[in-house]
This record gives sequence, structure tokens and C-alpha cells, in this order.
Amino acid sequence: MNSIAEEKNSKYFNNELGTLSLMYHRFDENKYPSTNIKMDIFKNHIQIIKEKNYQFEDPDNFQKNFESPKNEKKILITIDDAFSSFYEKAWPFLKKNKIPFILFVSTEPVGKNGYMTWKQIKEVEKEKFAYIGNHSHSHEYLLDLNFQDFKKDINKSIKIFKNELGYSPIYYSHPFGEYSQKQIEFLKKKFKFAFGQHSGVIDVNKDKYQLPRFPINEKYGDLDRFKFVVDLLPLQYKRIEPVDMYITQNNPPKLIIEFFENQKNIKKINCFSDEGNKWDKSNIVFTDQKLQVNFRDKFLFRRGRVNCSLNDNGWHWFGIQFSVKEIK
Repeated sequence: MNSIAEEKNSKYFNNELGTLSLMYHRFDENKYPSTNIKMDIFKNHIQIIKEKNYQFEDPDNFQKNFESPKNEKKILITIDDAFSSFYEKAWPFLKKNKIPFILFVSTEPVGKNGYMTWKQIKEVEKEKFAYIGNHSHSHEYLLDLNFQDFKKDINKSIKIFKNELGYSPIYYSHPFGEYSQKQIEFLKKKFKFAFGQHSGVIDVNKDKYQLPRFPINEKYGDLDRFKFVVDLLPLQYKRIEPVDMYITQNNPPKLIIEFFENQKNIKKINCFSDEGNKWDKSNIVFTDQKLQVNFRDKFLFRRGRVNCSLNDNGWHWFGIQFSVKEIK
């Protein structure tokens, strides 16, 4: 069982507003709509956050105060891959406005066409509000590697970071949001936090190595949706079964989410899932404080998703991403 809440002897915090993390990739690279955001839209995103009086979270404060419930909404900006367009387009704006963020870097493509150089990364990193995170060495589908090659990939990236920056980042971002529990256990020895690509709001009960982020791009970055997303609140839970989000033979998995005893209106939750590559309302059954999702079909190869929401004095949200092994 995913018993992070029990391990910390934690409990449900009724007024927890959480930290909402946003994930960006490219800026003004319009031929890549699935990973791109236009700079004028990005600036509007920042303005919306300011108008709502939400606070930009400094990653250092995030890690120091992770165990404390948030009584004010925090917004954590993250950027994956260190594309050149980040440096050319977004970096001058973020620098001018001193907006904190984490830039996740894969060490293998640094300096190649379309990617930042180490000189540029060091220029960014020297600013107090800018933090560098590890995004593996190769940015391959790491679940396709055998475990020894996975470890070699991570260890190689750490060695390069130490050589180039003088330290190994404490933040890690799972390439494609994919991981197995075996990989998680290894990453725990190397990093303090790891971010996925499943949606949701971070609260004190979330696993430090499976932290949610909302992917923002041209399709999912329009202003109306963005306003909805940044208002979302954490949907807390006690534990999730299965622990391992890597589906091998157990497809579809038996998904059980256990909530805290003093969580009210929890049975008003709605879940949607994409098994069979078709988004539809999930078949859910409650027993006491446990929600079981009975999937309609198998998840298709690469990834499967479940999103659950509850409208209770504001919209509360969490998402799950399964990684799905190809069965040949």
C-alpha cells in the first residue's frame, strides 16, 4: 500500500490549500503544439496568478516547508527539457519579474541543436530564484531499460551535474511521467523530490517522489481552463493501492483509494479514466472510506490516466498516471 500518510503519522487537514505545480516545455515553438505555449499566453498565465493573489512558490521554501499544511495557495512553476526557446523567450521575462521556478535538465542533449548550453544553464542557475532539477541523462523511456541501465543513466546525469554545477540537484522529474516502484526506491537515495506528469495539487500527504503537476500547452493552456486549474484545491487521501504505478501483467489494475475518516462529502467524488483509450466516467464503488475503481477495459500501451474531482467549497482534484508495459 502507498502509506506515505501513515509513515508520516499524518492526518487530514481541512483547510490545506496546497501547492499547485505547473509544467511547461517550449515557448513560441508553434510547430510543437503538444509541448508549446505562446509567450503572450504565458504572460497572461502569470498575470492571472497575480490577480488571484496566489503566491509563487520558491523551490527552497517548498522543500523546507513540505511537511507543513499550506494556509495560502502556492504556485510552483516548472519547465522541463531546457529547450533553447525557454532561454530565448521565457527566461528574460522570468528574470525581469524574479519569478521562481525549477528548470529540469536532461544532461545528454545539453548544447545540441534546440537545447540550452551549459553556459546558459549556469547563467540561469546563478539567480537566487532559479533552480535546476535533474531530468535523467538520456530522457529515454526509462521503463524500457533494464534496471542496471536505468541506474547507469541516472548516475551518469548526477556525475555530469556535479562536474558542471558543482552539486547534484535535489529535484528530479520523471521523463514522460513514467516510473516503477523499483525505480522510485532507487531515486529516493539520490533526490529529495520527484515530479510526475499526472494532474493534481500537492498537499502534505502526497508522496514526495510522485508529485503531481498540471501540464500546460497550447491545447490545455487556454485562459478559461487555466483560470479553472489554478483555483483547484488538493483532494487529499490516506493511501492508494497498488503502490506500483507500472502495469505489467495486472491490466487493468485493482485501484483502491482510501480517504481519511474525517473527510466530509467524500462520496460526491466523480472520476474519469481512459482505459481502452476512451475517456469516460469511471465505475466507482465506496465501502466506508475506500473508493474502488472498477475499470471497463485494459489500459493501452504506454500510459493510462485517472482523474478524480470533488466540488466541496471549491473544486478539489487529484490524478493518477499508470505506465503500461507493452505485452508482445
